[in-house]
Amino acid sequence: MSRHQLLQAALIAFGIVFCLVYPLAMVWPSGWAWHEGPPAASHYFMMIVGIYATLGVFLIRAARAPATHAALIEFTIWSSLVHAVIMAVQSWTDPMRMGHLAGDVPALLLVAVVLGVLHYGDRSSDTVIA
Repeated sequence: MSRHQLLQAALIAFGIVFCLVYPLAMVWPSGWAWHEGPPAASHYFMMIVGIYATLGVFLIRAARAPATHAALIEFTIWSSLVHAVIMAVQSWTDPMRMGHLAGDVPALLLVAVVLGVLHYGDRSSDTVIA
C-alpha cells in the first residue's frame, strides 16, 4: 500500500471513530466522558460529540482526495495533539480522571502521530495529486 492509500484508510478509520464518540462514552465512560452520568447529561459533552462527528464526516470526505484537504488534515493533527496534551495534564491533576490516560488521550495522540507521519512524510516519493 502506498502512503497515499494508507492516509486515505487512516482518514476513513479516524473519521468513523470520531463519529462514534457518543457510543464510546456509553461503553467506557471513564475513558471518554469527563462528567458523571450518561453522555447526554452534559451539554458540554454533547457539544464535543457534535464537533467530533462533524470533523469525522469531513475526514471521511477528505479521504477521496487528501492532497486537496491538507488544511483539514493539518488541523486534525495539531488540534488532536493540543487536545491530548491538555487532557493529559487535567487527568494528572484529578485522580478521578486517570482513566483518560488509557482512553481518549492516547487515542488523540494516535490520530496525531498516524496522520502526521502519513501527511508530512516524504511526499516526494509518492505524492498523488487528485
